[in-house]
Amino acid sequence: MKVAIAGAGSVGIAIAEDLHRAGHQVMLIERDPDTVQRERDEVDVEWVIADACEVASLQAAGMDTVDVVVAATGDDEDNLVVSLLAKQEFAVPRVVARVNHPKNQWLFTETWGVDVSVSTPQLLTALVEEAVSVGSLVRLLAFEGGSAHLVEVTLADDSPAAEVTLADLNIPRDATVVAVVRGDRLIVPRGDTRLSVGDEVLLLVTKDAEASVQQLLVGP
Repeated sequence: MKVAIAGAGSVGIAIAEDLHRAGHQVMLIERDPDTVQRERDEVDVEWVIADACEVASLQAAGMDTVDVVVAATGDDEDNLVVSLLAKQEFAVPRVVARVNHPKNQWLFTETWGVDVSVSTPQLLTALVEEAVSVGSLVRLLAFEGGSAHLVEVTLADDSPAAEVTLADLNIPRDATVVAVVRGDRLIVPRGDTRLSVGDEVLLLVTKDAEASVQQLLVGP
């Protein structure tokens, strides 16, 4: 997979290193020549000195050959422009964008070419809630401009789903259980998987299905 990352700050470099170690072809786009000069010997990826907000620069870099674009600069406006250009001008299949300021989260949608947005403050908040919340539905990650979410529910003592199989729960068609964590075990969900109190249930749900899922796993 070929990945283009816009922005060689600490976030962009960390992503580039991880993806390179995983065997992917990585192109890191940075407009500051001094940053490129300082980092290129340490980070063994393809470096491009260019402004990722300019169509001509992206064309010269070969953006039309990229499978995934990560807009990882420290500026939300730049990340939105990069995302829009990647999707509309180069038809990149997958665009992931970093949200620096939570108040701008609402802008990071398909309208701006964003497939997945990642807001560090919101993600940290969700992880804290996931760690301490029992008997409530916690949103962990948004997909498709917020129309779908990865959610987690830790089953409480009074959960209507306790001791019920997934097949008998009648999960809505717009939701799917992707994993069940029981203690230190990860359980791949099947129709005959019987849920227990204390299980952490991870689901991918649309916004329309969230209320039904909450009713099934949490209760009224």
